Amino acid sequence: MRPAWLIVLAALAVFAATPAAAQTATTSQVHTTPTWETLPPPAPLPPFDLEGRVAHDGARIWFAAIGKGPPVILLHGGDASAEFWGDQVPALLASGRRVILIDSRGHGRSTRDARPLGYELMESDVIAVMDAIGVDKADVVGWSDGAILGLIMAMKDPQRVAHVFAFGANMDLHGFNPLGALAPILPKVNAALAANYARISPTPGGYGALSRDVLAMQLSQPNYTPADLAEIKGPAIAVVDGAHEEFILREHTQYLARTIPGAVLVILPDVSHFAPLQAPDAFNAAMLDFLDGAPGVTPSPTSNAETGR
Repeated sequence: MRPAWLIVLAALAVFAATPAAAQTATTSQVHTTPTWETLPPPAPLPPFDLEGRVAHDGARIWFAAIGKGPPVILLHGGDASAEFWGDQVPALLASGRRVILIDSRGHGRSTRDARPLGYELMESDVIAVMDAIGVDKADVVGWSDGAILGLIMAMKDPQRVAHVFAFGANMDLHGFNPLGALAPILPKVNAALAANYARISPTPGGYGALSRDVLAMQLSQPNYTPADLAEIKGPAIAVVDGAHEEFILREHTQYLARTIPGAVLVILPDVSHFAPLQAPDAFNAAMLDFLDGAPGVTPSPTSNAETGR
């Protein structure tokens, strides 16, 4: 964990090292926001073929499924929901896949109990949804906290996963970049996350509590060792990030790709931690190239999931 005072000192050091002329733009300059500082809204999700909630370990986990073919599960980031995958779902459907969306415990349309949030608990929720809808094995595309869940699935339940496309993950606390707290995109991100939660959550006033609990989780987890990562065997793994990632150190991303057996490293240019929104075509091309690069998986028939809103 990086103490807050270190982040403040880092911010002051960055500002002090910046020449005064660079700190104040002249009126003649035209500012163009780089792609990696933009936050386009996600496209709306298409209609669901199946929607429901699975009761598991004190929570009701929301899921939806769209399309037919080999299943791919999309796992969103912290404080977000499946709604943020709107630019990826059409590409996956066009590739002949069945898309399964899940809102993590306490996020979006899913509920939670009073226990602290934890990555391994949320990973068990994903397995519970797979069991409920009869999916024995799937590809997983994860973003941020969702990427952590995908890698934990590969570690703890490798027989359930064929490919993991892990975008923007850290697997120990040393992976954080303390300067991420200064990213100019953060106010836009916080506003988008809060608005999404208020619109779809069964507890629309609870975003502040969720955000605090997610942050507590992120400041204490995950804590996997190199030996843990070296035990990931079976699923194909892509460790992916943006060239302008705000929150995860590039050295950590490279470490993950180097330490997980057989993992490939993919760095997407001109984007940040929010690449699925900033450059969906490039993100989707990298995602599909990886998922298509090894044998696919066969979906199982659906079974006894609780359906309906």
